[in-house]
Order: sequence, then structure tokens, then C-alpha cells
Amino acid sequence: MKVAATTLMVQGTTSDAGKSTLVTALCRWLARQGVAVVPFKPQNMALNSAVTAEGGEIGRAQAVQAQAAGLAPHTDMNPVLLKPNSDTGAQVIIHGRAVANMQAGTYHDYKKVAMAAVLESHQRLAANYAVVMVEGAGSPAEINLRANDIANMGFAEAVDCPVLIIADIDKGGVFAHLVGTLELLSASEQARVKGFVINRFRGDIALLQPGLDWLEARTGKPVLGVLPYLHNLHLEAEDGIDQRQAGKAERLLKVVVPVLPRISNHTDFDPLRLHPQVDLQFIGPGAAIPPADLIILPGSKSVRADLVFLRANGWEPALQRHLRYGGKLLGICGGLQMLGTRIDDPLGLEGAPGSSVGLGLLEFSTVLEAEKQLRTAQGRLCLEDAPVSGYEIHAGVSSGQALSQAAMQLDDGRIDGAISADGQVLGTYLHGLFETPAACSALLRWAGLAEVQAFDYHGLRERDIERLADLVEAHLDTGKLCELCGLDHA
Repeated sequence: MKVAATTLMVQGTTSDAGKSTLVTALCRWLARQGVAVVPFKPQNMALNSAVTAEGGEIGRAQAVQAQAAGLAPHTDMNPVLLKPNSDTGAQVIIHGRAVANMQAGTYHDYKKVAMAAVLESHQRLAANYAVVMVEGAGSPAEINLRANDIANMGFAEAVDCPVLIIADIDKGGVFAHLVGTLELLSASEQARVKGFVINRFRGDIALLQPGLDWLEARTGKPVLGVLPYLHNLHLEAEDGIDQRQAGKAERLLKVVVPVLPRISNHTDFDPLRLHPQVDLQFIGPGAAIPPADLIILPGSKSVRADLVFLRANGWEPALQRHLRYGGKLLGICGGLQMLGTRIDDPLGLEGAPGSSVGLGLLEFSTVLEAEKQLRTAQGRLCLEDAPVSGYEIHAGVSSGQALSQAAMQLDDGRIDGAISADGQVLGTYLHGLFETPAACSALLRWAGLAEVQAFDYHGLRERDIERLADLVEAHLDTGKLCELCGLDHA
């Protein structure tokens, strides 16, 4: 039984050590036992975001963790989200709403305000759930970021919670990572570290045991377990683009996505990457766009700058050639805006104020406005009248003749996007449209795949969340985990 509200934090030795994965696994493991658990990440930096029911914006990892906990995503789960719009600046989102664009130095001074928002959200969650399962960011041992920290030990110290540290053995140097991280913490921070978890182990655990014994003797901290490498695991990425593909059919639809410098919500393409009949290729800088059935222009955090990049890479003639040969072209959000005739940013929301000439493939223009459009949406696709659902995140407001031939009719009475008269070019503001099986199948048929196999993306994600919870049960010290969560061990 639960005796009091408990907060447990997972920090990592590096980015991509497995923090998101472990928090997801622990949320489902606790939810299976009937524990009211909620995910929480004080500060996230990512261009992959999700929209909550109340119209706020959070990191996609927290939306997946909410699914693991059996909850609807809420802005309190990720009160501070940073969306980079340059190498030194980012849009700052507090409680789901954009408040300003800030350079790194300015944000460093703003952290006291951000911490107040973090503690406010945490307090609300702790009042309503038995366990708050917290994910850190990057590493707690990043010396240059320790002052005014709100993402790792600064938060843990503020709420006085225990910490687990996870490290990825697949990268190599796992013992150095763990010992070095611990050594760089203050005495009080070291004291709140209650154990280590080693992630992505392949091989004979007996050969690792001497190292585990040494680590426990060297640090005085227990190893709560070693998680094996889980093949073909899919969790939506916070940052890096996942390009893994496996188990494909012989006859494939070839889909190409040009990777823009500020590509956003590239998780839109996970259902295609995992579809057994789709060969999805991400094309990077300096590479030529190969022959394809479908090219997709993705979302962008800096549309005008990414349009310049697209042209500098010689991709505009490639798009025109693709259409001359009968290929299909889809633009999503920022990609939709690029398809039009003009993009105006009079307020300088994504860079210097100004205007850019679009690709001119659809007759409409876009103006970026200060109020960002954030909403979930459902409706019917113009193709096959297929049901579709997703979410909108955009500052642009588009208008023009092409929009009268809409890509979809939404349930709230609005229309969205456009499709060209010849049916070759389609654009939409809706992210996540490939996650709806009927819409995904209709779009693949439109792109040229005659017979489309049924594919349940949500079912696949649910299966993998269950696989992660199974790993917790089989490979971690569940008695110690129950103790850290304030639970009686069954």
C-alpha cells in the first residue's frame, strides 16, 4: 500500500543513456500494479512535441510516458520545453505556451522563473498521484550547466527526492561513466543517488558480474539491475532521427524525406519507417534526392531558413523533376507552407523579419503570427473519405485559392490544407496523420501502393511499452524499486 506521495527521479550519465526508456518502463510497471503514477520531466529540449487536450505543447517522450501510465498527456508533465531555432537560441515554452525566443545566456538568467513553473507543476502532480516518476535531461555532471540547474540535481535537491542513474553499456565505458558522474556531484547530491541501472547489455551476464561487484564496492551504491538490449524496440525519439528498418516486403513504396536543419516532429514518419511495405529514406545535406514514389517535406521550426537550405542543396529542381515524372509530393506543417507562393514573417518569430518566395506548387501564402495554433484534430481525408486524427503546432496562417480544394474536412467545421488539381501535391498542417490506419492506407494508395497491408502503429507502440515493463519485472530489483516509490513490496 502507498503511505505517502513519492517522487523518484531517473538521471543519466549521457544523453540517450535510456532515461526516457526507463521512465516509460517504470510507469507501465507501476500502472500494472494499480499504482497512480504520473510521468514528469522538468525541462525538455526537443523539436519533437505533442499537443495536449487543453491545447498545450509538451515533449513527445512525455506523451508516450503518459500512455504507459494510462493517462492523457498534460502540460504539467513537462512544464518547460525548449525548441531550438538556432545553434544558440530557442523558443521557451512554459506550461504549454510559448513565452519568448531566448539566447542561451538570457535563458540562463531566466531559469529562476522557469524553476517556479517546474515546482508549481510538480506540486500539482504530487497532490494527485501516488508516484511522480521524473526524467532528467542530459547528464547531471555537465559542470557548465550546474548553476541554476532545473533539469537534474537542481530539481532533485529542491524537492528532496531519491535518484537512480542509468548508463548505456552498449556505448562502452559504462563504469567510467557511472563513477565519473558520481564523482562530479556534490556530497548531498551523491547521497541522494540510491542506485545504478545498466542499460542495453548484450552477452553473458556472468562475465559482467566482476565489474558490477567492483562498482558497488567502489561507490557504495547498489546496482539495481542490468537491462538487456531489446531488439526492434520502438519508442518515439526526442531528438535523433531513427532510421532503423527491418522485415520489409519485397514490393516497397519508396518514400524520401529531406532532412532540414530545423526539422520538427520527425516522429510523423515513424509509422512509415515501421510499415512493412514502405522503404523510407532520410536524405541529408549534400545528398541527391533519389527516385521515389513519394517525397515528404517535413515540419520545420524555422521555415524560411530551411527553405533557403533546401534550395542551396539543389533539392528544388529535384522536386520539380519528381513531379514531372508523376511522383507524389506531401508537405506537413512547415512543409505545407513551403509549397505555397510566399511566407511572410513580419514579427521575426523564426529569425530576422522578412519574406520568402515559396516553391509555388500550390496557390496560397502564409503569414507567421505571434499566437501559435495548438490543438488536437479529427476529421476526414479528401482521399477515400478516410478518417484521420492528429495535432497542429504552427504559427503560420495560410490563405489563398488552393485552400478551397482542402486536404481534409475537420470535425470542428474547419478545413485543412490543400490538394492540387492534378492530385500530385498535397499539404496539411496535421502532424501524426500516418498514425490513423485508414488515413495511412489511403495516403499510401495515393502515392502508388496498389494493395496496402493493415498496420497498427498504436498497437506496436503498446506492445513495446509492455515489453519494457516485462524487463523491469525480470531484470531489476523490484523490492528496492517499491521501497524507493514508497510502496509495500508484494
